[in-house]
Amino acid sequence: MADPVKFTIDGQELEAAPGTLVIEAAKRAGIEIPSFCYYEGYSLQAACRMCLVEVEKMPKMQVACTLPVANGMVVRTDTPQTRGARKSTLEFLLTNHPLDCPVCDKGGECELQDMVFRYGAGESRFTETKLHVDEQQWSPVVYYDGPRCILCFRCVRACEEGMGVAALGVVNRGAVSLIAPNGGDHLNCDECGQCIDICPVGALTSGAYRYQTRPWEMEHTGTICTHCADGCKTTLGTRNDQIIRGNNRDRSGVNGEFLCVKGRYAFDFNDHAERLQSPMVKVNGKLEPVSWAKALEVVSKKFGEIKARGGKFGVVGSNHSTNEENFYLQKFARQGLGTNNIDHRRTGDVVTLVDALSGTNGSLATTADMYERKAFLILGADLAVEHPLLSFQIRANYRHHAARIYTVTARAVREDDYAVRSIRKPAFSEFEALEELRGALAAEPELVILFGDTVKGPDVRKLVEFGQSLSIPVKYTALVDYSNSRGAIDMGLVPELGPGFHATGAAGLTLPEMLAAGDLDALWVVGENPLAQAALASKKAFVVVQDMFLTETAKAADVVLPSASAYEKNGTVTNVCGEVQRVKRAAATMGAKPDLEIIGLIAKEMGLAATMGPWLPDTVYGEIRRTVKGYDIPLPLVALGAQQTVPVNGRVGVDVRPDLVWSAHENLFTSGTLGRYSKILNSVIEKRSGAATPEQELARQ
Repeated sequence: MADPVKFTIDGQELEAAPGTLVIEAAKRAGIEIPSFCYYEGYSLQAACRMCLVEVEKMPKMQVACTLPVANGMVVRTDTPQTRGARKSTLEFLLTNHPLDCPVCDKGGECELQDMVFRYGAGESRFTETKLHVDEQQWSPVVYYDGPRCILCFRCVRACEEGMGVAALGVVNRGAVSLIAPNGGDHLNCDECGQCIDICPVGALTSGAYRYQTRPWEMEHTGTICTHCADGCKTTLGTRNDQIIRGNNRDRSGVNGEFLCVKGRYAFDFNDHAERLQSPMVKVNGKLEPVSWAKALEVVSKKFGEIKARGGKFGVVGSNHSTNEENFYLQKFARQGLGTNNIDHRRTGDVVTLVDALSGTNGSLATTADMYERKAFLILGADLAVEHPLLSFQIRANYRHHAARIYTVTARAVREDDYAVRSIRKPAFSEFEALEELRGALAAEPELVILFGDTVKGPDVRKLVEFGQSLSIPVKYTALVDYSNSRGAIDMGLVPELGPGFHATGAAGLTLPEMLAAGDLDALWVVGENPLAQAALASKKAFVVVQDMFLTETAKAADVVLPSASAYEKNGTVTNVCGEVQRVKRAAATMGAKPDLEIIGLIAKEMGLAATMGPWLPDTVYGEIRRTVKGYDIPLPLVALGAQQTVPVNGRVGVDVRPDLVWSAHENLFTSGTLGRYSKILNSVIEKRSGAATPEQELARQ
């Protein structure tokens, strides 16, 4: 490693690695150098000239965003000359910038506004008529106001480099230059909204947030996105218990400030007009609203009767419920109802991977590994649309560290654009390509292998054997679908395994078997919709459903209990990489209760409170710490940020059912049942274009 460079900024003697830019070196030392066009992680632009500094022995001021530090360099960032230069730059920027701060959505968060207050002139020397163009709507979520634009080109770089989409460019020249979509008058992109959040002014505004409120009028709550399994943190801005905005500008999660369209905009399902707000009980074949007391009485009485006569229960959990809810549900099923018939929709073969890696350390990849490791093998997955954060991390790794990527997929994927080698293989035949890649992969210093549901069961073991045969450090990620798919399996929502991958040693029905059992006496469904794809064979089954909407399963229920969304509860979830994170209540819907509370109230009504214990999230998490392998992580640490669980320390010893592992292959604009109720997801042209989903493509193979 090269010796550090020694230099001075504003009288402070500092050190930094060779090649460090002056603006970054100053930032690390707590010295602010203002800028508009510079943005960490993207290519250098040197367009705005706000970051001019004085450097001894240089005749002119230099732009700090492109100037690397050098031994003996003496930099001054706050002098009459630099302040005058910044003042003049702001005068030029305001020459054509409309002074509409009172109505601009960026008011209170505008970098230009802040700089003008700090450095700007009280009067402008420019009196020319301002050029005006009409505001444009590029999509349901992105609006562009050309006169406000200061041409910093942040949005262009974020879209091209960060997202790999290149949907934005620059048209015209000089004073009439404008940012424009490369698709003409509309965006053809991921609709992620990154361009809006990265814009330093109000040129790009959000169709979901514009003219709604001001940032200081909202409460801001950091929680975990409820859609895909990547575990992005989203900061929800709420007012009067209504979610108005989502972003993560403080970069406090595993995702930094990245969010896809679902994380930034698809919170609108939360206040959909069809949200359930009252329990319902079926009377004469029709669901009728009742009080919570009445609904709980009906459920507890019926469950008690079925249990007393030794009837058959079926319990279905969710990939969206918190770890605490899933743990409490399986405990209730096994200890309270005396049944091992408990399952959920399995979307990735995590169990076989954990078993195949037994006896190893550090073999499960983290989200940070996607940015830091040197080579990646992607099998049977379209990361950019199914796991956008992992794709974003790998793309940034490629830009910054020259990561080497290999893809083996059924169809073209975005990672092909910068892959060393791309191979097309039909789904479930990816192994045929591994021997072709053996030499190249063995020559890499290290490797991360990511695989979807086309690699499961014995193939997972073969994949691990292949990785071990390369004689290089290899890490693995079994891709799963939803926000807590990984946590659901860790908490024991399968008949063959209890919490922490402990074998139950007891027989139990899987989800398809429950639906096919003609003698099932009760089916309890918590946050899932299994009857959307299959019918319930048992005509006598007493069906209880906890959900936010009247889904196909809820319509067939005898009792429906309105549950809170992930944005309305506290607890923890575990992402695709096994990192446990804290979810926090940001809003509330009248009449709905968290699933944990509902389960606890049913237990209380059945006289099982002593068996089950308190249904407080923190208390249940304490029990998880004591009993679930890999989860002995203090809650304050989880509150600080994502913490890696470590379940790989012994054989699982149970053969799971790989035939039950099927991914829905959700894309950027679909999200299971939740996706139906998001107006934003259903309004974007990419969703409405009728393009085939990855699931449909696989079905055609």
